Amino acid sequence: MLLDAAREAAAETVGCRADELVFTSSGTAAVHSGIAGALAGRRRAGRHLIVSSVEHSSVLHAAEVHRAGGGSVTEVAVERTGAVDPSAFAGELRPDTALACLQSANHEVGTVQPVARVAEACRAAGVPLLVDAAQSLGWGPVEGDWSLLTASAHKWGGPPGAGLLVVRKGTRFAPQGPRDERESGRAAGFENLPAIVAAAASLRAVRAEAAGEAVRLRELTERIRARVPGLVPDVEVVGDPERRLPGIVTFSCLYVDGETLLHELDRAGFSVSSGSSCTSSTLTPSHVLRAMGVLSEGNIRVSLPPGTREEDVERFLSVLPEAVAGVREKLGAPVSSSPAPAREEDETLVVDALGRRCPIPVIELAKAIGHVPVGATIRVLSDDEAARLDIPAWCEMRNQQYLGEEPAPTGTAYLIRRTT
Repeated sequence: MLLDAAREAAAETVGCRADELVFTSSGTAAVHSGIAGALAGRRRAGRHLIVSSVEHSSVLHAAEVHRAGGGSVTEVAVERTGAVDPSAFAGELRPDTALACLQSANHEVGTVQPVARVAEACRAAGVPLLVDAAQSLGWGPVEGDWSLLTASAHKWGGPPGAGLLVVRKGTRFAPQGPRDERESGRAAGFENLPAIVAAAASLRAVRAEAAGEAVRLRELTERIRARVPGLVPDVEVVGDPERRLPGIVTFSCLYVDGETLLHELDRAGFSVSSGSSCTSSTLTPSHVLRAMGVLSEGNIRVSLPPGTREEDVERFLSVLPEAVAGVREKLGAPVSSSPAPAREEDETLVVDALGRRCPIPVIELAKAIGHVPVGATIRVLSDDEAARLDIPAWCEMRNQQYLGEEPAPTGTAYLIRRTT
């Protein structure tokens, strides 16, 4: 009875039928089950899968498994704001496309995706659309004629260890793995009843307050977005400025190591994040920021939970400039990012940053740019993977021309032409 009541409550909040929704052990499990089942159910149509380049790692990992098993995968690029172009997404639909996946909103930069328009194109092509709604479901229902939906309770403040999968009627779906009588055969194992009841109750509770809280948090994130560039030099605020979630704001600081900055802010009493939200245990650059083509070094992601106070935001803004300046000083970053006057002689400059992690290669580039004349080329040698994203992003921010990369005996050579 508790399970049925929780299912009905969750379905009402999601906007689906109760018999279309099953509970899973996590949002990741829901994604994996949803993608595998939908692909298997439409195997006769083809084995082509479409995902956006900024999907959560759970979606991208499922796509890797599909590719390894002989299927084909298309990653749709995103604009600099992190959103897909609906026309570009629709252009990737093929007669053999079995499934398309698109998140409702990005978990790192908060950009809301045009799900309704993409769903319309998928429906016209007869292709089901799976929506990862983990990041947005606590704020409101997902619009559009989607076919499958996944979510995770801990994302809206519910307990970890509970997720949900919705498969709308009429969607061909073949659960994979050994069949189980639990959850219509779509989620094996005995249900975590306490977590499920708490997940449904917390979803209804946060949604009841979502409208008012969204307005308040949006004002606070707008304050951060507007004031950070004025308080801290050489900062790029990323994500769509308008079509975004209320409580997430992300920015990247030139000449700053993200982990070091996190420690400085933590000592000041602020718990924020850096890099990829789904691979935070690794030192690899965020695949989301890479896909957007924005700066990844010194990345800070601020998540404002419901109840965040205005005075906390103001104190964060007062602490941030000193924390960034301290990290830059420790790393030997240039005091000003404006290039020094160029020397008269025309020379090619090689910056050897081999064996040094970002942001050091970018810092050395910033120091060196003033020592070559306008029109000359700088060659930066680096073996840090993050440089492949951060050097072009620095050029974009500083109005210098990025010429590309070429192999080097060790690492990679990045070519930059001074234009100002």
